[in-house]
Amino acid sequence: MKTMKWLLRREFWEHKGAFFWAPVAVGCALVLFIGGGFMYTMTFGGMDNIQIDGHNVVSIQGFPPELRYKIAHILASSYMGIAAPLFVVLPVVVFFYCLSALHDDRRDRSILFWKSLPLSDRDTVASKVITALCVVPLITIAIAVAVALLLLVLGMFSAAGKGLNLFAPVLTQPNLYLSPLYLLAFLPLYILWALPTVGWLLMVSSWARSKVFLWAVGIPLVTVVLLKWFNFLLGQVSATLIDLDWFVEQVVVRGLGGLLPGIWLGAADMSAFVNNDEGLDPALLLAQSYLTLATPGVWLGVAAGVAMLFAAVRLRRFRDEG
Repeated sequence: MKTMKWLLRREFWEHKGAFFWAPVAVGCALVLFIGGGFMYTMTFGGMDNIQIDGHNVVSIQGFPPELRYKIAHILASSYMGIAAPLFVVLPVVVFFYCLSALHDDRRDRSILFWKSLPLSDRDTVASKVITALCVVPLITIAIAVAVALLLLVLGMFSAAGKGLNLFAPVLTQPNLYLSPLYLLAFLPLYILWALPTVGWLLMVSSWARSKVFLWAVGIPLVTVVLLKWFNFLLGQVSATLIDLDWFVEQVVVRGLGGLLPGIWLGAADMSAFVNNDEGLDPALLLAQSYLTLATPGVWLGVAAGVAMLFAAVRLRRFRDEG
């Protein structure tokens, strides 16, 4: 356990810029542009009324209490969504981290130093998997919660300056406090769906001598092109073809796009959210997301991911050349 702790610290120290400062920079940009823009609009915009076709639809000075509480409910339930750009940064950071995680040690020959220490290949690969699937997402979630809360407070202060006090109704909403916990509850789901991608990238990183990105992305894409060509030839003599759509969706997209948070929503039943004007229900979204674990494809992907991680450990043991 102590060895694993130091291995995880090593990964953080070596990639602190990508793991911590990159999401912090995006968070600061969100606060500056969204928070600043909203405050400027509310302060100098003079938008006391919302009009459609010249008729007042909503007057901030005369907000009905029920509408104010409805807005507070939507804000308290959905405020984490404003930090969504941070979860676009997450897959990019993890993707390139995994690509270089095992290759860079061989490229700069520091693998000889690390192998001189009493560290097993299994522990080394495990530390990189834990970093990619747990450490980086947890850092991103922490920064996202801080940014979302700050933007929510800025928004409420701006609204208060126009006479719309949302502090009391927002602070009494349970979802305000539960939303960060809901976000954490998605982490096990993210780990399961991202495992095939992390396994694939680490296996290629452990195997490729150079051009790791081209190997990782090129092999699946070239395979699709070859299968399409094979289908064309097979179609000349037979009506039975390979299901290329299934291969692209279940193999290529799962293999390369598993790091995208929310990729499982493509397999979830989203009909419950149609025509919902009460804002996002995080509990319902969490429940629908976990129902995707009932599909066998998820567990086949997990098994494939574990197998590729095992291959990455074996490859690292024997491919220590620079």
